Order: sequence, then structure tokens, then C-alpha cells
Amino acid sequence: MAAELITAPEAEDDIADAYAWYESRRPGLGEEFLSCVDACIEAILRTPQMYAVAHENYRRGLVRRFPYAVFYEYTGDTVTVYCIFHSSRDPRKWRQRLP
Repeated sequence: MAAELITAPEAEDDIADAYAWYESRRPGLGEEFLSCVDACIEAILRTPQMYAVAHENYRRGLVRRFPYAVFYEYTGDTVTVYCIFHSSRDPRKWRQRLP
């Protein structure tokens, strides 16, 4: 059974910003990014414990084809996505976004 998804508003902003950046580079690339992020989140929902713990109780799923990671927490039957970060950014920034 798939877990329930909660997405933090900041994570939605991360997706929108990255989409706009990729779309400005090449039309259609933003859509490819969204598709890859969606596939990563769907995999997380199917098997939330598949990805290793990255920090305290938070896990990190890697987005295929793009240098992004999905940081989430799995408790009970709920997956909460807190941020979607470019992998070359300072790790302290995503840690600050976690509750």
C-alpha cells in the first residue's frame, strides 16, 4: 500500500524554481524535470524505506537524470517532502529547512 504524501510549500517552490530554470534553458526540459521528480516521489511513496537516512530521521531520494535530491520523512503511513535541493548546494541549507 502506498503512503500518503504531504508536500511542504517550500518543496513546491523548489520544484517551480527548478522547472522555470530548466524550461528557460530548453523548452520541454522543465517538463522532463517534473516527470523525473514525479517518478522519484512515486518510488518513495511505494517503498518509503528504500532510501537511506541522510540526517536524523530524514531520508534522501535521488532524482534520475537531474542533480536533485528529495528530502523527506516517513512516519506511520505518511511521507512528508520538505525540500528538493540541487546536489551541489551547501548541505547546511537543506538541513536548515528540516523541522
